[in-house]
Amino acid sequence: MVSAQPKSIALIQGHPDPDPGHLCRGLADAYEGAARDAGHAVTVIDVAQLDFPMLRSPAEFDEAPVPPGLVAAQKAILAADHLVVVFPLWLGTLPALTKGFFEQALHRKDWFDTGNGSGWPKGRLKGKSARIVATMGMPAPVFRIWFGGHGTKSFERSILAVVGVRPIRETLFGMVEAASPERRAKWLETMRTLGEKGG
Repeated sequence: MVSAQPKSIALIQGHPDPDPGHLCRGLADAYEGAARDAGHAVTVIDVAQLDFPMLRSPAEFDEAPVPPGLVAAQKAILAADHLVVVFPLWLGTLPALTKGFFEQALHRKDWFDTGNGSGWPKGRLKGKSARIVATMGMPAPVFRIWFGGHGTKSFERSILAVVGVRPIRETLFGMVEAASPERRAKWLETMRTLGEKGG
């Protein structure tokens, strides 16, 4: 099936372990394959395969150039209509390497317009949408209700929304270690459906 409105999609694989056996990698692969079959252009950014240092000072965030290993990733994000970020929930939020990727790729001078006269920096990703896909050991309703979903909300509101990304939707897969093969197959089908729609 070819999509009526093909999109340019940056698919960010946020699992810090390159082992292809991880569920996050299967979910991302299912999305990518269906999106390509539907006519969308997909660029995959695999955080585990990138070489970059961790950010260590405000000066680096404000003025330093993006590390060479992230230049292509940054260009892909800027060129995309839609962002898909897949990651496992670790200690309630993104893995450190995945958060480090965004800290280094979203330098202030590249992602914020501070000279707009409003006194408040304006994000330069306005017009882009995003989907957050997170896997976790706990049931997804427990994460949403008991923990308030803070691990994904902080990423959505304090990183993506700040630079102008809207709307931001999320897909959560819980109890992943205990999931049966049939349940995992349904999750993969969910990702194929999202990929086909470019959503």
